Amino acid sequence: MRRKDREVKDYPEIIKIIDECDCCRLGFVDDKEAYIVPLNFGYETNGSDLTLYFHSAKEGRKIDLVSKQERVAFELDCSHKLVEGKEASDYTFLYQCVMGTGKLELVSGEEEKTHGLSVIMDHYSERKDWRFDSSLLKRMNVLRLSVKELSAKAHFYND
Repeated sequence: MRRKDREVKDYPEIIKIIDECDCCRLGFVDDKEAYIVPLNFGYETNGSDLTLYFHSAKEGRKIDLVSKQERVAFELDCSHKLVEGKEASDYTFLYQCVMGTGKLELVSGEEEKTHGLSVIMDHYSERKDWRFDSSLLKRMNVLRLSVKELSAKAHFYND
């Protein structure tokens, strides 16, 4: 990381950043071409292990790519604010972001899908008691990303 002064190393602080984010972008390689897709997500931690969940249609480019590669990249960002200045060089942009890589896989079974969807819904609604109809679960995929590498940056006004 070039700007070490903006690096966030404290794991609880990284989780706070993730909690503020409302979109996660997954990055794939598709035949020597980058493919990035923005997704709603949920997350859970177990000690220092971080797992992200996504829901998806049953078919499409993203699903085709999941089976072709074990590792994907991801990025989340939030707290965006433009700080104006007198000169163009005085302008700056405030933000927080988390980036990394991990293993992405389709979850199988109604129980696993329900768990993943509940984690997603909890992230957006702060409610944990969701129920999902079996017919809905059969018409969708749930993806689980087991994070292997993680880094974070923050640029605050006092930098």
